[in-house]
Amino acid sequence: MPAAYRALDFYALEDQFSEEELLVRDSVRAWVSDRFLPVVQEHFEADSFPMELTKELGELGVFGSNLPAEYGCAGLNNVCYGLICQELERGDSGLRSFVSVQGSLVMWPIFTYGSEEQKREWLPKLASGDAIGCFGLTEPDFGSNPGGMTTSARQEGDEWVLNGRKMWITNGTVSQVAIVWAKCEGTVRGFVVPTDTPGFSAPVQRHKFSLRASITSELVLEEVRLPLNAILPGVTGLKGPLRCLTQARYGIAWGATGAAMAVFDEALQYSKQRIVFDKPLAGFQLPQAKLAEIATDITLAQLMSLRLGRMKDAGSMTPHQVSMAKRNNVMKALEATRVVRDMLGANGISLEYQVGRHLCNLESVVTYEGTHDIHTLTIGQELTGIAAFR
Repeated sequence: MPAAYRALDFYALEDQFSEEELLVRDSVRAWVSDRFLPVVQEHFEADSFPMELTKELGELGVFGSNLPAEYGCAGLNNVCYGLICQELERGDSGLRSFVSVQGSLVMWPIFTYGSEEQKREWLPKLASGDAIGCFGLTEPDFGSNPGGMTTSARQEGDEWVLNGRKMWITNGTVSQVAIVWAKCEGTVRGFVVPTDTPGFSAPVQRHKFSLRASITSELVLEEVRLPLNAILPGVTGLKGPLRCLTQARYGIAWGATGAAMAVFDEALQYSKQRIVFDKPLAGFQLPQAKLAEIATDITLAQLMSLRLGRMKDAGSMTPHQVSMAKRNNVMKALEATRVVRDMLGANGISLEYQVGRHLCNLESVVTYEGTHDIHTLTIGQELTGIAAFR
């Protein structure tokens, strides 16, 4: 049996966090170890999410943790939120996705763009876990180019009528509310859609080798009729969903670092215990070189995440900085899992160990919320002033 988790902190970043930030991190870390990790293997195999833990997550205060307390949220700073994501993804990318979608992609747009009525109706229920939400942007033919969406909204009298399909939607099948983005007379608008509305359905998507401990759905909207006050009044255009994605990508940058920390700890423990040619695997030069490389990448990701979080709290963070952190931290985490899988040999493909699960998950994380290549071009455009997307 592996020893208790020991998080890598090569640059003594513990000194850089406040007492509250450390308390939040340690509380979520303990919950992940005690409540989530004992069940994640069975859910990964079953392609399911432990919904029975939803209320506990609400009690932990992780849903919309960086939103104001007046709506039932924890009112924490953004570094706290980042540390929450780090610890959740140390457990599994599916767990962090569940919380990230709820907070950054459902609660944040309601808080930022919604009416006071929408905030009062939905934010307390979402914060407590009494309601689950999903975010409908991606379509079957429009991933990296969300502006090409074909989902439509038209006004008929005192109603909006929505039609379209969304794909790869986390939490869709188990949600009570969906934030759906649609084109209305050529302009992208957001809508708060109760999932029990006639014409709305969310069939689950199966046959995944990645994010299996996460519910992934399709959203189908067929003449879905909503009252006029279902629209998010505070934003028009594609900037609405893109700003939501910036919030989510911030959490992913921290979360992927947590996944890398998990597999590093597993590799370090394993290499000290595994005897090869009469001495521990850790005593050979090649394993030490691999561990040193991974530890360096994790440390750089930790430093980048912390700086990004401080800038976000100061109000100076830019989307391009988020792109760099998401791009770097996820790819370095994915590379770490590939190396660690190899270090564990045949054991690396067994669910008795974490690395194979994290490896499969990160193949999705490097793709969603902006692919690695799209973020590369985003950074390139910021550096050169020239858009290379078209």
